[in-house]
Amino acid sequence: MPNLKEIRDRIDSVKNTRKITEAMRLVAAAKVRRAQEQVIATRPFADRLAGVLYGLQTRLRFEDANLPLLRTRTLKTVGLLVVTGDRGLCGGYNANVIRRAERRINELKAEGIGYTMVLVGRKAIQYFQRRDQPISATFSGLEQVPTASEASSIADELLSLFLSETVDRVELIYTKFVSLVSSRPVVQTLLPLDPQDFVDQDDEIFRLTTKGGNLEVERQKVEAATPAPFSKDMIFEQDPVQILDALLPLYLNNQLLRALQESAASELAARMTAMSNASDNAKELTKTLTLSYNKARQAAITQQLMEVVGGAEALS
Repeated sequence: MPNLKEIRDRIDSVKNTRKITEAMRLVAAAKVRRAQEQVIATRPFADRLAGVLYGLQTRLRFEDANLPLLRTRTLKTVGLLVVTGDRGLCGGYNANVIRRAERRINELKAEGIGYTMVLVGRKAIQYFQRRDQPISATFSGLEQVPTASEASSIADELLSLFLSETVDRVELIYTKFVSLVSSRPVVQTLLPLDPQDFVDQDDEIFRLTTKGGNLEVERQKVEAATPAPFSKDMIFEQDPVQILDALLPLYLNNQLLRALQESAASELAARMTAMSNASDNAKELTKTLTLSYNKARQAAITQQLMEVVGGAEALS
């Protein structure tokens, strides 16, 4: 017969675990809201920067601008920027990014192309360091909601690798936010910059809302600010190529910041989902243990009654 005290202790332990996982779920939900607010706050600068680049594009041909960040070189070495989290307890978020990075590494090896890695997040750093992969730089301990200064530090390292011709292309491997229960690891080329990407396109932002007591994500189509070409009689104080050369690193920083923000939102959503599932599992386990406890208690009471009845019959 099961020990009643052991079952009671296990029920208390599961209840305490559920309180912790529920608290972690609420914290992750609050941070997802912060992440979405930061994404929305950075949109005006991104739209203005894209508009300026579009205006410059109409005044000169980018292919004639011999700028290092636009120059395509013969592909010999690729720099892989892999973005994961510093902590676990977020479902398959980290594992999915690492698997995508390994698949890309195998593709480069099959083509005979070299690679080096820039790692963001303690999980990626620990994983690839144990496997003796070529690592150029590592970044960990970032804010849960990435900041522009952090994105700038990472971008400086990537620019250094690219401009020194240590790598001929830089690829970003990160998690694209789809919904609270879905995210997708993707590979995106950061350098050299593609002038076609400067043309603004319609974008989507997500808004975390509450419906029926449950958290939901509403995707909202946002029309990007329509860039207007510069007036033909506009006189530049500096050569437009020099202006472009100064703005391209800002554009790279902005692209990287958006990717870091989306990765952070994906991690927080994955953690929120994982903690929600853990809370539900703890609730079901508590019910099962309570049922087992009641059965064991009823069996103990029945046995005691039978012993009392048997003793009374023996005395009579």
